[in-house]
Amino acid sequence: MPIPREGDAIFRLEMKTAPAEFADLLTPKGRRMLEGRAAGEPLTPGRPFLAVSGAVDAKKASGLRDLIDRSLRGVLTRMEDPIPAWTIADMQENYGELLPKAVRVKTALLESRRARAYRIAEEIGLLRLLRSSSFKAFSEVLAGRPLQRGWGIQALCYSPGDYTGPHNDHHPEEADAKDGYLDVHLTLATPAVGSHFLVYAQDGHLSQMQDVNTVGGITAYRLPFWHYTTPLQAKHKRAAEARRWVLLGTFLFDRPDPPKGSARNEV
Repeated sequence: MPIPREGDAIFRLEMKTAPAEFADLLTPKGRRMLEGRAAGEPLTPGRPFLAVSGAVDAKKASGLRDLIDRSLRGVLTRMEDPIPAWTIADMQENYGELLPKAVRVKTALLESRRARAYRIAEEIGLLRLLRSSSFKAFSEVLAGRPLQRGWGIQALCYSPGDYTGPHNDHHPEEADAKDGYLDVHLTLATPAVGSHFLVYAQDGHLSQMQDVNTVGGITAYRLPFWHYTTPLQAKHKRAAEARRWVLLGTFLFDRPDPPKGSARNEV
């Protein structure tokens, strides 16, 4: 029997509203994780990145992607911060490069009630999904610790050539985030995407790479650490259809890291 592909009928699901709970998207593996029966090792400063596959049902993920794509694509806001000219023109010493965060991507403004994207996201149930108790509970499993209520939510859309340059997401001026916090991403790529990768640091080098061209893949980040997203590449002659949607939650830890040498408080 041939292996089913996303374009086959088995993957086609007409979704009119997003599920009320993140748990409704999960496979049996994902539910075992949610219940703490297959959690694996939690994120730590020494192990800050985790990619999870097979936890979200591919058919439901593709249905959710198509719902978001047809509902929000026309109301996105462009985020574009190119590399400033001063990074070269104002250099005074050899090898004295300084590179601020550069980015080109589109976003849906889910935190502004005045935004049209907010109203549409509310109508299709996306806000309810991203603020569901099971999304927080699943994120706590990945974090290995309790998380605060009132987390931030966002929807990003990468098109061909869109990227996020090297950055560390450190917020030393914010008391609740300066010692670490959690980002959880759900990726919903269209079949026209050829490639998209996350590159992140290990042992002081940007040496690790993760394929994020998935439909239902989950990635978790115990920030801060250095990372970047490569420019999205479309399949041949399919640039107009190539998009990678990312639904994300940003969570603050409910309590600080325990002192070194003490027993770790687990969820």
